[in-house]
Amino acid sequence: MKTLLIIRHAKAEAGYGLRDFDRALSDRGRNDALMMAGKISDKKISIDIFISSPAKRTTQTAQLFCKTLHKSEDGIIFINDLYHAPSGTFYEAVENIDDRFSVTAIFGHNPGVTDFVNSLVKEVNIDNMPTCGIFAITANIKSWKKFSAAEKAFYF
Repeated sequence: MKTLLIIRHAKAEAGYGLRDFDRALSDRGRNDALMMAGKISDKKISIDIFISSPAKRTTQTAQLFCKTLHKSEDGIIFINDLYHAPSGTFYEAVENIDDRFSVTAIFGHNPGVTDFVNSLVKEVNIDNMPTCGIFAITANIKSWKKFSAAEKAFYF
């Protein structure tokens, strides 16, 4: 059994004069990330691996999740292609996860996050994944390489 948590980065500052890639989390974003990571902790979910876009706001969101969940920030895997990635790039990232990891969190951006979530389970169709929103699914597979074709179930 594999579990995937798809997390949109938390709220970022407007970033006037900054490149989009360099926008940092706002105070609200930091608070939301800590709160949502706390909800994962409350559910006693132990994340094995963290994968993130390297943009500043996704990096900071992933780091706050690591901090709250008592995981090393050094273990975050950054994938350049996840920056404003389409849903297909998320599938590629997931299918390249080492099979020794059962629970994965992947941090990204809209509209790719929303498109990816909507492609996972037929019963789900969301208009917009909110900032710091979490969508979790399970797949009864032993290898992440079988993720795309696997039947998936909404976890929370």
